[in-house]
Amino acid sequence: MISFLNLILFYSNIIILICIIIRIFIRYKDIKSYLLWYLILYIFPKIGIIFYFVFGEIYSKTQYKSPKSKKIWFRYSKLLKKLQIYYKLYFINICLNKKIQTLFKLCENKQNLFSMTSNSIKLINSSFKLFKSLIHDIELAKYSIHIVFYIWIPGGLVNEFSNSIIIAAKRGVKCYIMLDYIGGRNFFYSSWYYLMIKVGVFIIRSLKITIFNFFYSRIDLRQHKKIILIDNKIVYVGSMNMIDSKYLQKNVKIEKWLDLMIRITGPIVNTISIIYAYEWEIETGKNILSINQLKNNLVKYQNKKSINRIQVIFSGLELSKKIIHNSLITAIFLSKKSLIITTPYLLPSSNLLSSICIASERGVDVKIIIPKYNDSIFIYWASKFFFYKLLKSGVKIYQLKKGFLHTKSIIIDKKISLIGTVNLDIRSIYLNFEINLIIDDTVFSKSLLSIQNKYILKSKKLEYNLWIKRPFWKKIIEKLFFLFKFIL
Repeated sequence: MISFLNLILFYSNIIILICIIIRIFIRYKDIKSYLLWYLILYIFPKIGIIFYFVFGEIYSKTQYKSPKSKKIWFRYSKLLKKLQIYYKLYFINICLNKKIQTLFKLCENKQNLFSMTSNSIKLINSSFKLFKSLIHDIELAKYSIHIVFYIWIPGGLVNEFSNSIIIAAKRGVKCYIMLDYIGGRNFFYSSWYYLMIKVGVFIIRSLKITIFNFFYSRIDLRQHKKIILIDNKIVYVGSMNMIDSKYLQKNVKIEKWLDLMIRITGPIVNTISIIYAYEWEIETGKNILSINQLKNNLVKYQNKKSINRIQVIFSGLELSKKIIHNSLITAIFLSKKSLIITTPYLLPSSNLLSSICIASERGVDVKIIIPKYNDSIFIYWASKFFFYKLLKSGVKIYQLKKGFLHTKSIIIDKKISLIGTVNLDIRSIYLNFEINLIIDDTVFSKSLLSIQNKYILKSKKLEYNLWIKRPFWKKIIEKLFFLFKFIL
């Protein structure tokens, strides 16, 4: 009897393995990814099956990808479009930079969102300036504060910021905080969490991992957005987490983090408010959107001159699947003279890698700025696998010698900027919930270009002739870690 059951289990495992291998072959066009999964399943059959369902199903079911979520999004986007048309603050025929029109059109058609004009943008490149600006704006808040972050670590200026939220909640401001379940664990286990709950701050753990969703959805999906909305008229977006880098440097002895945030007032704030309200409703089932605040924001900017154009790109919704990837490739192909990319993690898809190399080969001055040392040993080695092809194509790679470069930005021909939370890696492109802004504003691009040039001055340029002479053992390690790029 026991041997018969063992026989059934054995053949059941064989059938499951065969089905998974066939599925992998169909799903993964990249032969290297296919071979790695085959190797894992061959060496560790039982663990490999679990490992595949946790990390291998890129588009597994989540609450964000159900028919109900699509209906909710159409309701929100339809409302926003009506408001935009009524107040005439979107672009139809006018375009500051006509060659970039195709990029904006792609995003509008794919996400059902208009780009917006008449916005005021301020670049912030230090955590000290960010917190001082945030605390000042929160002290003036009258109605609402909406926050979403990937990481929140109490200490230093973060505590001052947390205290300003508590004071705001006490005077009647509605405060909502959405933190990633994994990235926010330092906050959830701190006294600040309980102090905020006590005064009525609404806090949720985004993309929560439980034993129930372990088997039907990927558990490594992360809420990677960094957004602070104040009264739905001011928004902060960028790459900074809720961390006081100077405080961490003193207590954890880490390298200085180099980050960017932007402060925006104007009609585009409504678009980001809609995105936040949508994600909150998907997580909680509650509608927190204030239509009156949206209308007031639009009325204020109704008669202002159009001096820029901003388009929001976001992921985490079935409708926006691949929009991050496609917008990056489109932006790169639109470059004619120069292309500057800053990213902490360089693990591009094969198509994204090809588009960067082709841009360089057709005469575009392509520069990529990355940190010399990474906070992940896997990414540190895996990213080096791409250096050979990039350098051979004429791409200039700069490694920041001191500090950890966490800025995620792109400048096209010194005129168009892409800035937000998106890294040039598989995780940001296909998995994480991200937000990026495309900004058609010459003044802003000059400010961002100035910061990128400062990064370059503090970096070491890689030379192709020296790179190909690196030790053979390093090449082996690079190739080994590269195989794991889809889960890094």
